[in-house]
Amino acid sequence: MKIGLLQAGHFVPELQSELGDYNALYSRLLNGHGHIFELETFSVVDMEFPSGLDVADGWLISGSKHGAYEDHPFIPPLENLIRAIQASGKPLMGVCFGHQIIAQALGGRVEKYQDGWSIGRVEYDMAGQKLALNAWHQDQVVEVPKDAEVVGSSPFCAVAALSYGDRIWSMQPHPEFENRAIEGLIEHKGGNVQADRVAEAKRQLTTQNNNIEIGAQMAEFFTKERA
Repeated sequence: MKIGLLQAGHFVPELQSELGDYNALYSRLLNGHGHIFELETFSVVDMEFPSGLDVADGWLISGSKHGAYEDHPFIPPLENLIRAIQASGKPLMGVCFGHQIIAQALGGRVEKYQDGWSIGRVEYDMAGQKLALNAWHQDQVVEVPKDAEVVGSSPFCAVAALSYGDRIWSMQPHPEFENRAIEGLIEHKGGNVQADRVAEAKRQLTTQNNNIEIGAQMAEFFTKERA
């Protein structure tokens, strides 16, 4: 199955030689669950957009250092593309910034959260399952689009995952970030984060998370039969 990765940012440059950019992170996350995914990357943050929706069977929007509410040239055309994908019926997945920009494009609201950052291992209620995933965000969805259902939350992030019928699914945490990615982010980007949250994230770097389970659920989301 071919997935169009709408790359809204680039992973930390200092870590790319070791871990790769988002295409490598998502490829490792999705593959190995009984399906084979080919990812074609469109660097929308650099104004590289697909020629049409038929170039992929499904779509995935990555994280980004940018805010969905900020004034960047790629934001309006990405929102238009999101609405076109929704109208097409093709499956669409969004992670972190992707979660936020989908909500914003479809009538929700995103803002910089007053209580600051969430980083490292966080336990979420995901549709009744308790799953631990790595987070790295300050922005949050604060108003939910009218056609969306909240399917994931944590005490810090009330809107941690959204479902729009059976064709769009988005989440605030980063299932593509293994603990080494968080360790590297702390090293290169942790200076902007509250010291106590950095300390707690470091403390949990050896604790297992549920990336594999979410990767399997994402693979199933993209490949399942739809009416």
